[in-house]
Amino acid sequence: MADYGAEVIKIEPPGGDGYRRLHGNWKTDYNWQLTSRNKLGMSLDITTDEGHEVLMKLLDDTDVLVTNFRNDQLEKYAMSYEALHVRFPRLIVAQLTGYGNLGPDKKRRGYDSTAWFARTGIMQLMKPKGAPPVFPAGGVGDHSTAMSLFAGVMMALFKREKEGEGSFVETSLIASGCWANGMSLQGAISGYDLGRFLDKSTRSPFAMVYETRDRRFVILVFTNPPKEWPEFANALGHPEWLEDSRFQDMRTLMRHRDDLKEIIAETIGAMNLKDVSLALDKFELTFGVIDGLTDVVQDAHLIENGVVIKTESDDPEFEWTIANPIKISGEACKPAIDPPLYGEHSRKILLDHGFTEKDIESLIQNKVVFAGES
Repeated sequence: MADYGAEVIKIEPPGGDGYRRLHGNWKTDYNWQLTSRNKLGMSLDITTDEGHEVLMKLLDDTDVLVTNFRNDQLEKYAMSYEALHVRFPRLIVAQLTGYGNLGPDKKRRGYDSTAWFARTGIMQLMKPKGAPPVFPAGGVGDHSTAMSLFAGVMMALFKREKEGEGSFVETSLIASGCWANGMSLQGAISGYDLGRFLDKSTRSPFAMVYETRDRRFVILVFTNPPKEWPEFANALGHPEWLEDSRFQDMRTLMRHRDDLKEIIAETIGAMNLKDVSLALDKFELTFGVIDGLTDVVQDAHLIENGVVIKTESDDPEFEWTIANPIKISGEACKPAIDPPLYGEHSRKILLDHGFTEKDIESLIQNKVVFAGES
C-alpha cells in the first residue's frame, strides 16, 4: 500500500521493532529495508494511558489498522474490533496471527517456519528421500500471508464503499500455509496422502532435479509425459531410449522409473548447464534452472520486468530491492526509499494529526513518544 502512495505509519514500541536487527545492524538490516521502505515511522508506548489515547487520536482519520496482536492482546489494550468499531465505525482492522483466534493453539507464538511450513505439511513434502526435513527459507510464509491479508483489506475497503462501515479482516500463518499447500492437502482429504509415499520410489523421472557436469541443477516438470518423453529423449540425443523395452509405454516406463532416473542423471551429469538448457529449449520442454540468490538479484530478465528494481537510497547496501509484485495499468509505484530510522517521523506524524508542539514535547518528556531526528 505504501508502494502505491498510501501513507503507512509503522508504530514501534519503545526501543524499536526487533526486526530492525534481525539480520544486520540497527540501521541497515536488509529485512527492515525491504519490508519498511516507503513508510513513516514513530515510536509509541501504548501501554500507558497517554500513549493509548495518542493511538486513538491517530485512528480518528485512519482507514486501516494492521496488527499482529492476538485477540486477547487486543482486548488487553482496549483495541478489540468491537471496541474500536464503536468509536471508529469506518475503520478496517486487519489482524495477522500465527494460528488463528480459536482452538487450543490460539495463544501459541508462531513464525513462518513453525506455523506456515511445519504445521501445514509443506516441510514434510519437501524433505529429501530418506532424510529429515530441512529448515525452510526465511520469510516465505510471512510474505505470502501478508499478501493474503492485503487482499482481505482491499475487499474490506470495497465493502466499505458499498455499505459505509468498516470490517474486521483476519488471516493466520497456518491458514495461509494450508491454502498454499491446498493441492496436497486436498489429496489427503480424498485418501491420497503424498507425504506417506515420499520415502518410496514414486517420484516421476519427469518431475525431478538433476545435476549438470558444471555442478548446476535443473528441475524438470513434464505435465504430458506421453508427448514429452519422445521429445526429451531426442533433445538429449538418445532416441534409442524410445526403443528400450523398459520405456516403450508409460505404464512400463513407470515400473522402471528408477532405471530411467539413473540414465537421465548420467546423461545430464555429462553435460554443462548451457548445453542442457539449449537442448531442452529446442523442444520447448518445461524446466527451470535452480539459481542461487545472487544469481536471482542479478537476473537481467527480472530487472527488465521490474521485479528487481533500483532504489533512491544513498545506502550502498540498499541500491536495489525487490519490487511490489502487483502492477496496475496507469498506476506507478513510488520509487523505493529508505525505511524510517527509529522514531524518525514521530514529530511529523503527530503534527499532521492535530497535536501541538507543546503536546508533542510533553509526550516525549513523559516517555510516551520517542522521537529521533526528523
